[in-house]
This record gives sequence, structure tokens and C-alpha cells, in this order.
Amino acid sequence: MTAFDEAVARVTGGAGLAAETDALLARLTLDEKLWLLDGDDEFWPGMAEMAAGYNLRPIVMGAVDRLGIPGLRFSDGPRGVVMGASTAFPVSMARGATWDLGLEERVGVAIGREMRAQGANFFGGVCINLPRHPAWGRVQETYGEDPILLGEFGAALVRGVRRNAMAVAKHYALNSMENARFQVDVTADEATLHEVFLPHFRRVVEEGVDGIMTAYNSVGGEWAGQNEELMEGILRGRWGFTGVTVSDFIFGLRDAGASLRAGLDVEEPFRQQRAQHLPAALADGSAGVEHVDRAARRILATQLAHHARDLEPAPGIEVVFSAEHRALAREVSRRSIVLLKNENGTLPLAAPALTSIVVAGRLAAARNTGDHGSSDVRSPAVVTVLDGLSAAVPGVRVNHVADDAQAAAEAARTADAAVVVVGYTAVDEGEYLGADTMADPALQALFPPVPDGAAGFDLSQAAATMGGAAGGDRASLRLLPADVELIRAVAAANPRTVVVIVTAGAVITEEWRDEVPAVVIGWYSGVEGGHALADVLLGKADAAGRLPYSIPVSEEHLPFFDRNARSIVYDRWFGQRLLDRDGHAAAFPLGFGLSYTTFALDRLVLSPVAGEGFTATVRVTNTGERAGRHVVQLYGVVEADDFPRRVLLGFAPVEVAAGESVEVAVTGSTRPLQRWVSGGFVPAAADVTIEAAAYSGDPSAVSQLLRL
Repeated sequence: MTAFDEAVARVTGGAGLAAETDALLARLTLDEKLWLLDGDDEFWPGMAEMAAGYNLRPIVMGAVDRLGIPGLRFSDGPRGVVMGASTAFPVSMARGATWDLGLEERVGVAIGREMRAQGANFFGGVCINLPRHPAWGRVQETYGEDPILLGEFGAALVRGVRRNAMAVAKHYALNSMENARFQVDVTADEATLHEVFLPHFRRVVEEGVDGIMTAYNSVGGEWAGQNEELMEGILRGRWGFTGVTVSDFIFGLRDAGASLRAGLDVEEPFRQQRAQHLPAALADGSAGVEHVDRAARRILATQLAHHARDLEPAPGIEVVFSAEHRALAREVSRRSIVLLKNENGTLPLAAPALTSIVVAGRLAAARNTGDHGSSDVRSPAVVTVLDGLSAAVPGVRVNHVADDAQAAAEAARTADAAVVVVGYTAVDEGEYLGADTMADPALQALFPPVPDGAAGFDLSQAAATMGGAAGGDRASLRLLPADVELIRAVAAANPRTVVVIVTAGAVITEEWRDEVPAVVIGWYSGVEGGHALADVLLGKADAAGRLPYSIPVSEEHLPFFDRNARSIVYDRWFGQRLLDRDGHAAAFPLGFGLSYTTFALDRLVLSPVAGEGFTATVRVTNTGERAGRHVVQLYGVVEADDFPRRVLLGFAPVEVAAGESVEVAVTGSTRPLQRWVSGGFVPAAADVTIEAAAYSGDPSAVSQLLRL
């Protein structure tokens, strides 16, 4: 048994974690302590391996074989486990559209099992950044526009993952621009920071998250990876975080000594700036051995705590891309699909009456699970929309027309129904790491000297593998002109036309939506997305998804956005709250989504506020003719200057049979009803109106007054 194993056994048996951590730390040499503070692979060999395929195996940081310290063994996410041939679940934004925390926790359990079976223990995939603008290229990696959604879904994923691995939340903080992420300085006043852009990180800290990954961008004039106020002041000092802080990959810090002194524990993923410069920083006093010990202690304590907690039995490799996990992916995708429009009983399609369907669009037969950056999952099989619909209606002629609008219209004219699949791919949105990034002298200065024999290494190939020149922040929130042409041609030919939008963020549909009877958001829907979409379109499952963000009618109703900005100020106004402030009706508000049945809410009862929460009970009645799934959403309506008019406080999904009623208890948080004043939170108003609603601004909501 190694020294590390012995320490784990003692902690499991009741010994103090701090004492065991200090004892293990005392056995390390200075060189071994420094070894903990970055990745184990040398930079250039690591880059060469990454160019061949990103995160094909666990990326190990801080393994010390002499004492049996396993190190942080990294796997990326959040779509699933990036290593190997794992299960690609629907992207996080699609999972946010389920409004189902129990389902997200089950996804976390599955991800934890698949990564543990492949030798990893450190999941860097709890992405909870708030997308201030829907054009953000990596909006697919997060859960929605609201801090409550972000915090609760992040906490659910943390709970699930931690049954098998350590969970890491990212990107701390103010990260919601892609093209300029390595250069932009983002500033926000203290109230905006604490009320809007940090609450979800605070929530996952309370849930026990093991690691926090810092962002690439600068925050208030200092790079996030060496921002002492963010890491030591807020994260640890104010919230009491006890885990490990890690940088984002390769470009996550600019000064080895300053980052250590500011509270960054690990430079990811290779031996890079710290291996080059930290010894000199220790020698000249710009960083001290006490900072080394502080970081090493946190790294060791995080690993000891993980290995000593009550984990699931170790899974076998057979869990990877297992039938159980694919079935879960299908369930998640099915519940995520949002029905935006459904006129004339277009949906669900009546399978027994169908003899032919036209499926139009280049994306109908595409394996399109999201971007090709660091969250890409290499699943061995993906069910496309065409696959799913063809399998769901055996004996029905399914005719696919890819891009020819005239041919699609001709085929649709004699079909029973038409499904037009439009939207985006990794070319249009996603992680951006182009050759221009690698050519930036400021970033190249962060690389170690090229060793002999490696001078021919192709940095542009590494960029293409880890993100590529495609993607980035969206240039437009509208569909491509060819997609709009296809929609119009097919809809003119067939009155039962269903438009399926493949996207992560908001899509403005004003120029064509009135021409079609049915519109759904299908998302980047994972390995079973085609089957799931067929389940919903054919009525085997209710349309149960709800928007995790608002969709405006015009780009002019959104915050200013310059994807190449070098500096920007974030305020509290974006999304639904900005629309409310300015009096603009949304095309589709936060939380909106139709069902194949109808629901009514009544009998709202509120408990008194206890701590920072309360409970609302409400009766949900299915007033339609089939079973369905509803999401009860709690909003607080506030009368206060310079404060959002309506904020989300809690939510709960519920299944209700036709004609039946169910009483639902929903936990509400009062944190969104607080202002940050003079270094602390105070109520924004003495009383608020609590609404139980189907979406933000629902005119059928039931309400009660709550005293704070």
C-alpha cells in the first residue's frame, strides 16, 4: 500500500483530512511539490499528441509515483466524456431545456462512470457561464440565460459526477465571448458581478464542487488565471471554497509566479510556464515557498477527499457507450425538444395515416452533435433525423432532399407531411482556436522554446484539432438564406410542414415563421437525437421542452456585442430582463414551450421565507385529452429601481394524466430578489409578488404576495 493509499484509509476511518494532508505534504520534496503545480507531460510532446487527437486519454497533472499520488486525471466535457468512444449526450443547453434536475444528475452519473472506466478522475465539464448575448460561440456548453438555471443544473451535474470522479466548474469568470477570449478585458461593477455573473458559481461551491477552472479573459484588468480577488477574495474568502483551482488550457495565465501568488493551484495541461519560470520566481521572491505549499496542500486535500468518499463500485469498460447510456441520451433529447408553434393540429403526426414523408435539409442526414472543439465526443454511432424518422415509420416512404429547394417542394407537394431540418453546424458556432490564434506573438511568448527535433511541429494542425478556424461567435442570429429559401418552398407546397431548428442559442425567425404551421427546436441532440425527435413528432412522447432563454424579435433588442472587442463592460441587462426593462415583447419568452395537451395552475400557497428560500405549492391540472409533462416556474415580480422586473426563483417538472390534477411543491430561492450593497446582500424590496407560471410573463399565472 502506498503512502497515499494509507492516508486515504485513515481519512476513511475518521482521521482528520487536514492532518493527513499535512503529513503527506511533509513527505514531498520541493521538486515534487512543484511537480504538483502543472501537467506531467512536457509541452511540445503534449502538443503533438493533442494535434493527433484532443484528450484521447486522461491528461495527468501531478502524479507522484514514489508516494502513490494518482494526480488529477483530466477528461473534458460537458457533452459527455471526450476520451475514447463515449456517449454524446445532448449539449448542455438542450439539457437545460428539460428543466429537469433529476435527469441532469443521472447524466452526471453516466459521465462519471464512463470517465472512471477509462482511467480519468477529474471532469472539466461543468460549464455554467452566463451567455450575455446569444451569439456566443460556446453557448451550447452552458444551460441557459438565468443564474438560477445555471446554478441548479451545474449543482445537479456535480452531484452526479462526484459519485465516480471529481467535478470541475468553468470558466470563472465573465466568460461569454469566444473569438476574443484570449484578449478581451471584461469589467462589471461589484453589484452586477455578485447579483448576476457569480451566483451560479457560488451555488456549485455550496454543492461541493471539487475544482474551479479559471477563464482565459481578463476581469477588471487582470487575467482570470491570476486574479487574486476572484480566487482568494471571493471564491475562498467569501464562499469558503476548499477545492483546487486550475487554469484553462495553454493560455490560461500570463505570469507563473503571479498566478501562484494569486491563488491558482494548477497550470493546465502541460509543463509550460511554471516549469520554465517558477523556479526563478521563487528565487527572486515574486512568489514564495509558502505559496507552493498552499497550492500543494489544496491539491493533495482535494484528491484525498475524493478517494476517501463513498464512491460507487468501479465500473467496467462496458459502461462506455452502453445501451443504458444511449437510452438515457434518448430520454434527455426527447424531453429537451421545444415546440414553439403548432397550428391546425399539425403535430403530432398521425403515424397510421402516413404513406409518405419528405425530409428536407442538409442537416437531416448529418451526424451533428455540436462543435468540434474541446467538448466534442467521438461516439461510434449517431442517429440522424433521417435515421430516426425512417426507423419510426416502417412501410412509409421517407424521401430525403438535401439542399435543392425546388426539388424539395416538388417532393413535398404529394407527401402527407414534410419535415424541414435547418440550422447550424460546427462551421457556424463553437469553440474557436484558429491559426491566427497560434500566430499571436503575445500567445506564442507563452510557449517554451522548441526543443531540437521538434522545429517542424505544425501549430496550425494543433489549432485545427482543438477547435479549428471554423466556429466561434455567430455572425448572425438568423438562419442561412438557403435554409429560409428551403422552408418557404416546402411550406408553400405542403400545409403540414414542420420546421426543426438545430441550434444551441436563440434563432430569430421573424422573416419566415408565419409561413409554416409548426416549429420545434431540436438542438444538438446527441447520439440518439433522431430517435428522440421521431418520438416527439409522432406523439409517442409529449412535447416537454421549455426554452432556457428568451428569443427576441430583433437583434436590436439585445445587448451590444462585438465579437472582436478588446474590452467590454457587462451590466445586469440582457435576455428576458432586458426585454422587460425596455418594454419589448419577446418572440418567445424565457421558459416558453407548447405541449400536446393543456394545463391550468391554481391554489398557490406560499410558506414563509426561511433563510434564503421558501416553498410554493400549486395545483397543476391537465385540461387536455392526453397525458403530458408541464414545468411549473416560479417568478418574483419586483418593484424596485434599476432592478429586473421579473426574476426566476425556482422550477419543477411534473407528469399529469389527462383530466387529472397534481399538487406540486416547488422550492424557491430569494437570492435573485437581493441587491448587493456595501459588500453584502439586502432585499431589493420588502414584498414581492410570486407567480407560478408556464413561462416568464405568463398571463395565466397565479400569484401571491411574499414578505421578504
